Amino acid sequence: MIMLVRHGEAAASWGAHKDPGLSETGHHQAAAVAEELSYFNHEQIITSPMRRCRETADHFSQLCGKPVKVDHAVTEIPTPAGLEDRSSWLKGLMSGTWETAPELLLNWRHELLKKLASMPEDCVVFSHFVAINAIVGALEKSDKVMLFRPDHCSMTIIRQSISGPKLVKRGAESETRIL
Repeated sequence: MIMLVRHGEAAASWGAHKDPGLSETGHHQAAAVAEELSYFNHEQIITSPMRRCRETADHFSQLCGKPVKVDHAVTEIPTPAGLEDRSSWLKGLMSGTWETAPELLLNWRHELLKKLASMPEDCVVFSHFVAINAIVGALEKSDKVMLFRPDHCSMTIIRQSISGPKLVKRGAESETRIL
């Protein structure tokens, strides 16, 4: 199984800080998901380079004693240059479809899906809300940018098959606010 884990709660909002670490609650969430993940055999740990994902992955890495590989393909959705209000931009994007997304975002999504197709069966990937939605949308053949609201440290499960990745289960949901 490939486990897509959304990072723990960040110490700052998406609109207020470009790369926050985890809040105290986020560290507790990361420790809890690390314990849950320890019941599965995972050969590889992959994380987004963003600090909140790396800190979430570190909890699992320390528990299982395996190294973490930072991979830019599973990072946060890129923000177009020159935005004054990142939160409003993201809210608008999330209510739309990939068909209307700019090329920068389509390229990001393409690289993310290409990475997913090449992942080994037994790995954990620490990533982000929109990235997990991009993957789930592609696997469910939906063009919507947002299909569900993965909770902090929720686990979305994917299986590799001969015909490509298959969604087994969406992660637990929560009411995520973009601030």
